[in-house]
Amino acid sequence: MALDRKPAPNDLGAFWMPFTSNRQFKSAPRMLVSAKDMHYTSADGRQILDGTAGLWCCNAGHGRPKITAAVQDQVETLDYAPAFQMGHPLAFELANRLVNLAPDGIDHVFYCNSGSEAVDTALKIALAYHRARGDAARTRLIGRERGYHGVGFGGISVGGIVNNRRFFGSLLAGVDHLPHTHLAENAYTKGQPDHGAHLADELERIVALHGAETIAAVIVEPMAGSTGVLMPPKGYLKRLREITKKHGILLIFDEVITGFGRLGSPFAAQHFDVTPDMITCAKGLTNGVIPMGAVLVSAEIHDAFMTGPEHVIELFHGYTYSGNPVACAAGIATLDTYAEDGLLTRAADLDSYWQEALHGLRGLPHVIDIRNMGLIGAVELQGIEGEPGKRAFDVFVRAYEAGILIRVTGDIIAMSPPLIISREQIDELIGTLAEVLKATA
Repeated sequence: MALDRKPAPNDLGAFWMPFTSNRQFKSAPRMLVSAKDMHYTSADGRQILDGTAGLWCCNAGHGRPKITAAVQDQVETLDYAPAFQMGHPLAFELANRLVNLAPDGIDHVFYCNSGSEAVDTALKIALAYHRARGDAARTRLIGRERGYHGVGFGGISVGGIVNNRRFFGSLLAGVDHLPHTHLAENAYTKGQPDHGAHLADELERIVALHGAETIAAVIVEPMAGSTGVLMPPKGYLKRLREITKKHGILLIFDEVITGFGRLGSPFAAQHFDVTPDMITCAKGLTNGVIPMGAVLVSAEIHDAFMTGPEHVIELFHGYTYSGNPVACAAGIATLDTYAEDGLLTRAADLDSYWQEALHGLRGLPHVIDIRNMGLIGAVELQGIEGEPGKRAFDVFVRAYEAGILIRVTGDIIAMSPPLIISREQIDELIGTLAEVLKATA
């Protein structure tokens, strides 16, 4: 039966938008039409200062010439190549570049297309690794409350954000969760909080409950981002590494947000001086230009699969677009841009200035906590009784109207500007947010 009506090109109805209040948006759209460096341009011609690096991904800012040229050239040269039983040079070049940036001992790369796919890939590798070693009873996966690990079934199973889980059934079996690290006594901490390292010891309780011989892996964000920017207490990650080593459990760091300079080091693993067995990454890998993700893996894990006849596939996993040539070109050009501009360590140089500006919001209407590290910050607001998230969403809309882009989750404002941000632009971002908060009193 033919449709009575075809949507017009600019009809908003057909696109079911992700993580969006669709009815509200389509009643008053916020449209972005171009971007350059630190700014978006809105459909009505206004400049919007990007306080979120897109969605934590445009670490080098927007419209970077080297990345644009690399993508254009690659589309003309080799637009696609199969990744199964075939290869192309850029996939190997980018893998070597990533290994050189990673912590010592992380020396293999498995490509995928997003952070969600990277997480599900890492979980599958963990399960397959133990089976390859003859330890097939290790099938249990441990996540953490308030953790965000993408939207695949594996990721939402180990994740701990309730609305991401509640609508989708029983999810994966055999999953448990550590407690989150957000403690009231750490309010208004600058950098890593002093209290909470003992929460890592909850892993010992979980081991005692299920038996170490049943647990394959623990996955955590070294710094939890999408839940509202939760910092690891001092000593917490080192203790988690000690316990996982003790019991033969793999430790996976989800660095989809923290990877590529966000905390002032190439990866958070280096910032916190804790080396996991696997690192998931995406977002900043291509500066958000082309979808791409990766799992960085230790030699011990990789080599456990390299034991059978040489003609046999070692790991039955992969994607049509694993190591896509255009994505690889974007990734290499992105790493070049980071290196040329010193962006992988720039957050360390701006940390103190960003911190003092952000904590200058203390005492403004409805502000109940402020947290920061590197070039990430969160401002937590007192929610409106019976309407969770409404106060922060109102601030988000007012901020956009005032010329800045922020992000909200629940009643928490999160900011993660591109690493190219200047001190003057930090003043503009935080100053504008201050005026918006005052207007909500």
